[in-house]
Amino acid sequence: MEKPLVTGRWWRSHSVRLRLTMWYVAAMVVVLGVYVFGVYIFVSRNVSDSLDDRLRADFYWAAATVDEGPDGLIMPFPQIDLLLEEESPWVQVWSADGTALLLSNEEARRRPLPESQALAAQGADMIVSIPTSGVPIRVLSRRSYIVDRPVTIQVARSEASMREELRELSLILMFGLPVGVVIAGLGGYTLARRALAPIEEMTERARSITAERLSDRLPVAHPEDEMGRLASVFNETLGRLEASFDQMRHFTTDVSHELRTPLTAIRSVGEVGLRGHRNEASYRSIIGSMLEEVDRLAQLVDRLLALSRAGTHHAFSLDAVDLSSLAEDVASHLGVLAEEKGQTLSVEKGGAPWARADRVVLRQALINLVDNAIKFTPPAGRVRLRLTETPSLAVVDVIDSGPGVPPEARDHIFDRFYRIDGNEAVGTGLGLSLARGGVEAIGGRLTLEQSGPGGSTFRITIPKSPASGARDVSESRNLTNRSDSLQTTGRGRTA
Repeated sequence: MEKPLVTGRWWRSHSVRLRLTMWYVAAMVVVLGVYVFGVYIFVSRNVSDSLDDRLRADFYWAAATVDEGPDGLIMPFPQIDLLLEEESPWVQVWSADGTALLLSNEEARRRPLPESQALAAQGADMIVSIPTSGVPIRVLSRRSYIVDRPVTIQVARSEASMREELRELSLILMFGLPVGVVIAGLGGYTLARRALAPIEEMTERARSITAERLSDRLPVAHPEDEMGRLASVFNETLGRLEASFDQMRHFTTDVSHELRTPLTAIRSVGEVGLRGHRNEASYRSIIGSMLEEVDRLAQLVDRLLALSRAGTHHAFSLDAVDLSSLAEDVASHLGVLAEEKGQTLSVEKGGAPWARADRVVLRQALINLVDNAIKFTPPAGRVRLRLTETPSLAVVDVIDSGPGVPPEARDHIFDRFYRIDGNEAVGTGLGLSLARGGVEAIGGRLTLEQSGPGGSTFRITIPKSPASGARDVSESRNLTNRSDSLQTTGRGRTA
């Protein structure tokens, strides 16, 4: 029962190697088969042509050695039979019309060919292969002259030698082809094994990488080849995965901390309230403190849900939004916070752009940015919402006169739960993350455009939409009321 499983596992683990070898062997079979066929055709044609050349040489030799005797008979020169016997050609001399056999050597008499007279009668210069009970005989018939007398001379040779050469060649090719295929298969398997060895090594190393060992990397022996590039890409993926795991751990830690703080406060206040008897005012104060912590906890949960909603690319309603009206709405909504710190909150219009966006999401992002700017702008400072536009984009800048973002914090201010110097007094560290997530979810961008001792500029760029004319007043009020239901409290500069 175990053996088929082991065999199947072995086949799967070596399937690529075997498939490469099989394809290589198949290609070699085709190539060698074509080569063998071509060699056989080439050699057989050369051997056949060589036999024809020998027949022509026999004809010229026979024509030069026969002559007409005093009695008018055709006779060979002295010792011609001996020469013919040594060479073993087949020779006959016929009259011009092929009716009379004038001369026949010993080989021709020993192996008569009934078809020879018909061939002589044709008188054409041709070579014909005549089948016999054994090996075919190849016959050349050609007109010639003995003195002034026209005759037809026939010479013939057996195809035995030619067929023997072809048979030997066939045996060589028949045995050589399998040997060549086997050698090619072994070579192909070896090459495939060596070529795939880095993948085997990477597979074993990747199998050992777990969530606790994400810092491990695959070996990259040759970064410039295909295997090296594959290992490099996999290592980059591991790096991103490691960063995601780290971020998740930090996120979990920060969330646990943020949730523990209000819960601990609620528990502590409740325990204090249960000690002894208190009057109504004391209980009201204790309950009020607990409700403040509950409100803080609810705000944190709402922000986490909003962040999750933006991260999952929730389907938003993209409509034409009047950014001038939206900026005035946000300034009016947060004007009280600015007045409490003696700050000036204003809207500067370098244009009247319309954006294609979800009004609720864009409004909440602006509220987070403006609220963040108010937090970090000193008393009597200034916060501005500046509207501009390009041919394709609408731009909203939130400009403050605060101390600016430290250089070492600029790459992290949009991270979740990040706070400058870990200062917890400025909020949960989610405001800017929520703002960026919401803006990007509706197709825009949020960036820190510039920051310094004179203040910071956060910029929202979003695709423009042509003004749709006068908007329905009641619809605008409904959108405003719906957006007011979102949490609008401060989140911290580095939220």
